[in-house]
Amino acid sequence: MNAVEHNPSSDQATLESARRTFDIEAAALGTLRARLDGSFVAACRICLACRGRVIVTGMGKSGHVAHKIAATLASTGTPAFFLHPGEASHGDIGMITRGDVLLALSNSGETPEVLSLLPPLKRLAIPLIALSGNAASTLARAADVHLDVGVPQEACPHNLAPTASTTAALVMGDALAVALLESRGFSADDFARSHPGGSLGRRLLLHVDDIMRRGDSLPRVGADTPLAEGLLEMSRKGLGMTAVLDQEQRVVGIFTDGDLRRALDRRVDVHSATMRDVMTPGGRSIGARELAAAAAQLMELHRVTALLVTDSERHLIGALNVHDLLHAGVV
Repeated sequence: MNAVEHNPSSDQATLESARRTFDIEAAALGTLRARLDGSFVAACRICLACRGRVIVTGMGKSGHVAHKIAATLASTGTPAFFLHPGEASHGDIGMITRGDVLLALSNSGETPEVLSLLPPLKRLAIPLIALSGNAASTLARAADVHLDVGVPQEACPHNLAPTASTTAALVMGDALAVALLESRGFSADDFARSHPGGSLGRRLLLHVDDIMRRGDSLPRVGADTPLAEGLLEMSRKGLGMTAVLDQEQRVVGIFTDGDLRRALDRRVDVHSATMRDVMTPGGRSIGARELAAAAAQLMELHRVTALLVTDSERHLIGALNVHDLLHAGVV
């Protein structure tokens, strides 16, 4: 089999094609941004006043974008779902009820399946927000609010395949979702409740007290405990460190594998030295109700592999290390 000859000029042409696509779509978004006006505000007001759901529809490539917009709205505090316009006339229009809002996508504004929804919507008095690239289209003229997502040209060299136009519609949908999110005061906790599964849910829902070690699993010694006994406690509990406590069980320091290496470098006598002599005063700690993701960030920031968990008065209530975070799927 003959090897395919490498053609550097072909590689360069490929890269230039990709850059041209980036440039065209970035320019389209710049044009879109400059056109933002009161119509966008009006669209947001309609969605905020909606007592039902925002129903998003579109055919073909616009339908794929509509799917994504509906999902983004639903996950950021605006109840929404996608309605296939081709199925609507075969019963699915029953999904639309009074109090809903329709967000319709059609670059031409003349998509027959989308236009077929207009008469029944009129009877239900459903507000219509249209995203199209033609302000004179049937869809745009029928809409309560029209958002112009027209683009100067598609990235396709034949100016045919939906590329820049679908990007523009997608970004307009994202802009709506984010503006509505901020208007509703939708918080990170609200977002977490919409994303309970997967790594995102774990990062947003798991708190330190969900995964920390507690009770007899906690390595702890007194400040006057001999270093030799402190090493045994570290070995028994397997966290690579131990908390050092005062008589009121408050954390006064932490002793880690790193502290042990430094003590050995100083030729400290493990039988005569106390934990007070070799510990790191204070020690990194975190509250039990902090997000587990915050514990991961704290470990990364300070380049440590374990944290103590304390209450407001520095009493020891738990501990965790990077393996606990890995096991919980937080990192």
